[in-house]
Amino acid sequence: MSMVFTINDSPFFGQDGKFVTSRHIHDRLMKELEKNLALRVEPSTSDSSWTVFGRGVLHLSVLIETMRREGYELQVGQPQVIIKEIDGVKCEPVEQLTVNTPEECSGKIIEFVTVRKGEMTRMELVNDRVQLEFTIPSRGIMGMRTYVMNVSAGEAIMAHRFLEYQPYKGEMPTRINGSLIAMEAGTASAYALDKLQDRGRFFVEPQEDVYAGQVVGENSKEGDIVINVVKAKNLTNMRTKSADDKAVLPPAIKFSLEEALEYIKVDEYVEVTPHFMRIRKIILDELERKRANR
Repeated sequence: MSMVFTINDSPFFGQDGKFVTSRHIHDRLMKELEKNLALRVEPSTSDSSWTVFGRGVLHLSVLIETMRREGYELQVGQPQVIIKEIDGVKCEPVEQLTVNTPEECSGKIIEFVTVRKGEMTRMELVNDRVQLEFTIPSRGIMGMRTYVMNVSAGEAIMAHRFLEYQPYKGEMPTRINGSLIAMEAGTASAYALDKLQDRGRFFVEPQEDVYAGQVVGENSKEGDIVINVVKAKNLTNMRTKSADDKAVLPPAIKFSLEEALEYIKVDEYVEVTPHFMRIRKIILDELERKRANR
């Protein structure tokens, strides 16, 4: 896997970490190369970003987690598989995937893996659980753990390991749901989040600081939507039954670092600081994003 590491250039940069400059991050990556033999670092076209190659998402997320605990602030892009050309054929890494799941969930998991270009090699029934084995491209495994855990209510056990390079399997479906993007900087209000509940699920809670361009939730449909989560309730003298309804909000979704890396799209970054983890668009300004998409 490869991943882009870059300096934190969000509006909240420098508020949480001690080491925020490109020199700090470069020195830390060079220091890591001395002991982490499976890691490779290549500078990108700009001085403030690097392409880091590793064994997988877990290998790279351990490095990111170590850096954030040491006081570093950085941003990381979507993990990409390393494509090789073998005997003139475009090839990609393929992994062996093992899933142990309750019998009633096996159908949905098999269907999901098949859509991700996976092929079943073994299926064994043990008591009321099913042991499934697949060969699947590494691209297909990204984001799968969250789906498998949701479908099986946390009962499935999933493991995978690198098998070999095989010819490229073609295009693969990615996350369908779009993102809910904050329109302006400020503090998220319970009133605004309550009124926007039908738009999708939120990653932020009331009284949490947000900035324009930050991904604050997942859209229930396709496409990104820009929403105003900082809008406060108008304080008027009017007292009606509907005006004084209490805001009842479901708990915000909180990702682990590995889940966030698997969740983001190509045009998004995970902003990592010692105490916070946010998902944001690479281009924060809405008009600039529209120009870039054209």
